[in-house]
Amino acid sequence: MTERETAREAAAPLAPAGLVDRFLTHLSVERGFSPHTLRAYASDLARYLEWAARTDVDPIAVSHRQLRRYLAELDHAGYARRTIARRIASVRSFFGYLLDQGIIGSDPSSVLMTPKLHKKLPRVVPDETLAALLEAPDPSTPVGLRDGALLELLYATGIRVGELVAIQTGDIDLAQGQVKVLGKGAKERIVPLHRRAADRIRQYVREGRPRLLKSEATDALFLSTRGRPLSPEAVRRILTQNLNRAGAAASVSPHALRHTFATHMVEGGADLRTVQELLGHIALSTTQIYTHVSVKRLQDVHRTAHPRA
Repeated sequence: MTERETAREAAAPLAPAGLVDRFLTHLSVERGFSPHTLRAYASDLARYLEWAARTDVDPIAVSHRQLRRYLAELDHAGYARRTIARRIASVRSFFGYLLDQGIIGSDPSSVLMTPKLHKKLPRVVPDETLAALLEAPDPSTPVGLRDGALLELLYATGIRVGELVAIQTGDIDLAQGQVKVLGKGAKERIVPLHRRAADRIRQYVREGRPRLLKSEATDALFLSTRGRPLSPEAVRRILTQNLNRAGAAASVSPHALRHTFATHMVEGGADLRTVQELLGHIALSTTQIYTHVSVKRLQDVHRTAHPRA
C-alpha cells in the first residue's frame, strides 16, 4: 500500500472537523506556524464548516461551484476584501493539504479568484515621535532599562513582536553585535545590532534583568515585573506606556516600528535582498513595497521643494 493510500484509509473515518484538526496540527508541527496564525486558520475554517453545515454542503467533497457560492456569500455579507481573501486562502491551504495527503483526488478551490486588495503603504513613525519614544524609558529603574533595550531592539532590527518575546539570553551575542531570531516557519536568522542597541541591551542584562528575575528560572531575555517572559500583548502595552510618557499623540504598534526600520534601511541605500533577509521575508515581493514607500517620499519632497510643483 502506498503512503497516499495509507493516509486516505487512515483519514476516511474522520469527520471534516477532525481533518481540520489534523491540518492545524500539520501547520503547527511540520511547518512551525505561530499560535496567532494557527488561531486565524482555525477561525477561518470553523466559519467554512459552519457555512457548509448551514447550506447542507459536504465541506470535503464540495464542488468549485459550491465554493463560489461561499465566496459570493462572504461578499454579500459585506466582509472586507482582506477578510474574504484570508478566508479563501485558508480554505485553499486546507484543500491543498488534503490533496497532498491523498485524501481528495482534486482541489475544488484551485479555480477560486481571490478579490484584489488595495496595497497600503506601510505607516512610518515620524522622526520626532520615534526619537521621543526611544528616549522615554527611565534608565534608573530595571523596568526602564528593559523598556529602553526592548524598544531600541525593535527599531534596530525590525523583528516581529513574536520574535522579540522568543529571544533567549543565549541568542544575544553582544561581542559580535548580533542576535539570533526564530522567525516564521521556525526559520532562524542572524540580525546585526548597531552599537546603541547593543549598549542598551548590555546595560539591561547587567543591571536590569537580574532585578526582574524572580525565583522562577527562565532564559527569556525580556521579563515582566513578576520575572516571567513577556507576552506580545505586554510588549504592546509597554509601547503605549512609553508613548504616553513621551507625550506623543500618535499611536505606534510594534509592526509600525518594523515598517519604519525597513523604510529607513531602503532610504539609506540598503538593497532589497538585504532588507528581505533582515526582515525574514520568504518572498522578495513582500519586501518590494518598501520601494514604493521610498518613491512616495521622493515625490513628497519634490512637490514641496520644486517651485513649479
